Amino acid sequence: MKFSHLFVLAVISGAPAFSETARQLDAHEHGVGQLNIAFDGAQVAMELNAPGADVVGFEYAAKSAQDRAAVDAAVGSLARPLELFVLPDAAGCSVVQAAAELEVDHEEEHVEGHEEDDHGHDDHAEDEHDDHDEEAGHTEFHAEYLLTCAKPTAITDITFAYFDVFPNAREVEVQIISDSGATSFEVERDAPVLNLHGMF
Repeated sequence: MKFSHLFVLAVISGAPAFSETARQLDAHEHGVGQLNIAFDGAQVAMELNAPGADVVGFEYAAKSAQDRAAVDAAVGSLARPLELFVLPDAAGCSVVQAAAELEVDHEEEHVEGHEEDDHGHDDHAEDEHDDHDEEAGHTEFHAEYLLTCAKPTAITDITFAYFDVFPNAREVEVQIISDSGATSFEVERDAPVLNLHGMF
């Protein structure tokens, strides 16, 4: 799913603020997602990591048809970044690339983007005892976005409609890299607007 020439990968790998938050499925906190944003001229790259419980309400690998349908719907929603992270109209932003997937214990689950793969789920998991699901099947959604904006300096705030789409999500830890350096924020459900005045 990785974008072939996504500049944010180099930015993130070389930036301590981002590298300190390397994804570990067994270390995530329910209700708390992570969003990395990098501004580079007219381009805005974003990387989202969110616990499965936040997005679909469960942490085990999707097994039933209902679970898989929930995952597919979530991946579809996650592939529409401007509906989750609403930017000012004045910025004139559009999506260049967007992809989302569900990862299970550091391995990719059966869905990626909008595609559906009836054979990609872990059949072996069907035989495992349900009591071990949460321990053996930690899941996390991962999404990457590349936007282009006609006037990126007009991005004075970001409204997190993400909380409306995913009711189990409580907080998103945001890290931003721009020409002014790296900055961290916490955006919570009861205050879903991130103020970026003075960032540019």
